[in-house]
Amino acid sequence: MAEKFTARFIQSLDKVDAAAWDSCANPTSPPESDGERFNPFIAHAFLSALERSGSVGARTGWSPVHVLVEDEDKRLVACAPAYLKAHSLGEYVFDQSWAQAYERAGGSYYPKVQAAAPFTPVTGRRLLVAPSAPEAARAALIAALRGLCKATQASSVHVTYPTPAEANALRDAGFILRAGEQFHFVNEGYSSFEDFLGDLSSRKRKGLKRERREALGDDLSIERLRGAEIAPHHWDAFFAFYMDTGARKWGRPYLTRAFFDLIGTAMADRILLVMAKQGGDYVAGAINFLGDDAIYGRNWGALIERQFLHFEVCYYQAIDYAIERGYKRVEAGAQGEHKLARGYRPVVTWSAHDFADAGFHAAIADYCRRERAALDEMMAEQEAALPFRKDEKDKEETT
Repeated sequence: MAEKFTARFIQSLDKVDAAAWDSCANPTSPPESDGERFNPFIAHAFLSALERSGSVGARTGWSPVHVLVEDEDKRLVACAPAYLKAHSLGEYVFDQSWAQAYERAGGSYYPKVQAAAPFTPVTGRRLLVAPSAPEAARAALIAALRGLCKATQASSVHVTYPTPAEANALRDAGFILRAGEQFHFVNEGYSSFEDFLGDLSSRKRKGLKRERREALGDDLSIERLRGAEIAPHHWDAFFAFYMDTGARKWGRPYLTRAFFDLIGTAMADRILLVMAKQGGDYVAGAINFLGDDAIYGRNWGALIERQFLHFEVCYYQAIDYAIERGYKRVEAGAQGEHKLARGYRPVVTWSAHDFADAGFHAAIADYCRRERAALDEMMAEQEAALPFRKDEKDKEETT
């Protein structure tokens, strides 16, 4: 007998039981095909903190419309963090040119449905299906996303940074796959940062050591803070860094000061705050979220100008911590080819797109095929230029 599911949409995570959501988002035994365990950005606590702090909502153009799929007994079997978007900001998968083309043709690209972790370019589960759910639950969830698009008269559904397994499922359901690129540090079982440096070419090894020295000089020190070590004054300092960087880089920082208080309470053990201190004052910092397998670098800022300080606070400290604690990788956010010279590798990311207009859907599918070919060529060149040692002479050369 065919399974019967009911889909509904909620405008606040407060309307769904946190344990029920998390049993779908971060089950204790996730499918092996997902390639990850706990991901902080789909946890009820993280998404709820965005809402309660006013970081998402009508003010920001990210209006929550989360999708819930329930079985005949009203048990939650699948869900998706979803938002009705009035723009294309804060997504890190850039479709503004698509919006312009759509509107030149006489359509209205916005609103659109976005299944995502807001402001967070991190691969993770987006089709959150309970491990005990019937096999058909994922298909019901995909259908519900399309139903949400129709109910809201949106132009399209966009699922950003799904897992590869989810991307394949969405492709099989008729979504267009779009490939993107990030740069991740992969921990090859290193015993120390020096051990990692030993894998680099001699020239790059010397360059990284020099950058670390010059970043801190004689006047800066680093503090790593976790859990109860993070006090309100640390959040005050970090928020000042975040606002300064956001105002210069984007012009519109989304995260409010209240957001950091909320996650600092609800997710303290999943946060690593790296702070640079000059004398008695904090002058720079970066926030990292901790999964079970990965460290996710998110936001950073600084009140002083110092060459290489960004690399030290955001990249090298995260690598160092990952090696110390046995994390498999460090994901340092979107873009940034400068990461390649610092031991980060090119990695493919995915997004999936479905348009109500069949003609536009076909045009975007063709665009993504051509874009993927160019990306593959670029990534091959990047792989060839990675800073890792390539011959025995380089291996043996000392610093």
